[in-house]
Amino acid sequence: MLRRLIIAVLLLCSFATADLVEDIRTLLAQNNFPAAESQLHVYQLEHGVTPEYLEALSWMARAALASKQLDQAEQYAKKTRSLSTQLLAHEKLDSDPHLSTAVGAAIEVEAQVLNARGHHAEAVAFLRRNIATYGDTSIKARLEKNLNLLSLTGQTAPPLNETHYLGPKPTSLAQLKGSPILLFFWAHWCVDCKAEGPIIARLLSEFGPKGLMVVAPTQLYGYAARGEDATPKDELAYIEHVWQTYYPALQGCPVPVSKSNFNLYGASTTPTLVLVNRSGRVSLYHPGALPYAELRSAIEKSM
Repeated sequence: MLRRLIIAVLLLCSFATADLVEDIRTLLAQNNFPAAESQLHVYQLEHGVTPEYLEALSWMARAALASKQLDQAEQYAKKTRSLSTQLLAHEKLDSDPHLSTAVGAAIEVEAQVLNARGHHAEAVAFLRRNIATYGDTSIKARLEKNLNLLSLTGQTAPPLNETHYLGPKPTSLAQLKGSPILLFFWAHWCVDCKAEGPIIARLLSEFGPKGLMVVAPTQLYGYAARGEDATPKDELAYIEHVWQTYYPALQGCPVPVSKSNFNLYGASTTPTLVLVNRSGRVSLYHPGALPYAELRSAIEKSM
């Protein structure tokens, strides 16, 4: 049976090798691990270890983790990292987005497996070692995100870089101590951020009179409308246009503009929501959008 499956996949691969990652993700969405493994095996025989292969393999690790198959997730993640060293020996991590995605995902999965097994301190140490190793690469924010998921809640909120901003001049988080603060990390291209905007606006109208402050950090990405390259000046103007157009009820909120804030808070996912309580400590760290009821409940606890 397995042999017939491999032959079938071989025929498909001759037409769709360029879509390997998409194909693997489709099979994993169907929980079809055997077919995904077979397709990866055939691809490797034909093409060797490529960045595309490594990213697809990292999706195997992520899918296994999501299915709570910790042993499999760890094996896929370690294999991804081990094979990545072959490519990293002669090219930089950010030379190919497939390669950087694969390495970042593999580290993420290994850390989450350690934590799921109750080895919290080891998971934190593992992430910190890799942040030191990859601190000047594109995956730093992703690794910081995972570190923050494990360790930021309960800690003092890191200070924001507020040198460049839109809207009212930001007040430092230290000076805002005594008021609950919602940090809303967003991007001008982010559809989920635009959907979260009305939720945050509604909560600000409810809890603003009780002291809630909203700060909305963003950053430059090097492009503007329709993905066209843009100078920092032009992109900043585009960000201001997006902010005014899609977030009309949040115009009184300061918008610090700095990539360093995203790295510091590990905001590799947008939106990322961080709630700081009256004592200045993080009470919620959440990469991704949150529904109204869940975010309202978290804010109530921080009031």
